Amino acid sequence: MSGAGRSTALKVLEDLGFEAIDNLPLALLPRITAGQRQLLDAKPLAVGVDVRSRDFSPELLESDIEVLTGELGLDVRTLFLDCEDGVLIRRYAETRRKHPLAADRPVGDGLDLERRILAPMREAADLVVDTTDLTIWELKQRLSDAFRMGGKATLAITAASFSYRRGLPRDADLVFDVRFFANPHYDPDLKEKTGQDAEVGAYIAQDPDYDDFWARLTGLLEITLPRYEREGKSYLTVAFGCTGGKHRSVHFAERLAAWLHEKGWSAGLTHRDLGKTKQP
Repeated sequence: MSGAGRSTALKVLEDLGFEAIDNLPLALLPRITAGQRQLLDAKPLAVGVDVRSRDFSPELLESDIEVLTGELGLDVRTLFLDCEDGVLIRRYAETRRKHPLAADRPVGDGLDLERRILAPMREAADLVVDTTDLTIWELKQRLSDAFRMGGKATLAITAASFSYRRGLPRDADLVFDVRFFANPHYDPDLKEKTGQDAEVGAYIAQDPDYDDFWARLTGLLEITLPRYEREGKSYLTVAFGCTGGKHRSVHFAERLAAWLHEKGWSAGLTHRDLGKTKQP
């Protein structure tokens, strides 16, 4: 999406060792990548494309990718950057720039049209990153985990927490609602603490079904994670949601990230709403 952070992402990828090219006309994409392949010391390419790119269309981009992967035999992965409309509208207002598809209409109209045009690309993307709540450092961490040098990456997993009050994370693949556990928010000694504190974890673990839930959750992942990887999935976000995104969801995301590391998986950790929401 225009304004979702394409330029920032390209700078991050450049820092990771990629050669970054922004707004390349799609007709030149196969030619440039074919030329790169002839250079033994060529860096991997990161190409930024959006609706402003010359001759842009999802169909042409899909065709180009088929050429790159089929005829040229290249390892191509697509990253789609998304962002909530309200944040995008604010960014356009702050920069006083027009949305490329809005013309003389409100920015929201341009965003609606852009989402319809890009829907097939978002659906087909290898990785979707929602930049609504990400700092530049967090975006860099996500891209660093996802696009490693030295060969094809294995399945990169992100354990995430969120508050249901702010809606489901749009980049989540598996979502677990943990609001059925007692809420530490209502314990005066735990209210101001978070799921990163041992006392909160101990409180949640008092639930008689806690151990069974954890065993079933990890048992499910032990079955499914290798299958996801075998089917070629490169990125997976496992999200836990609770009321405020501060206690229960944070605890389970933290514990899952630790468990994944113990099992040898590449695991990241993010808390979307920690410190951002309040409960009544």
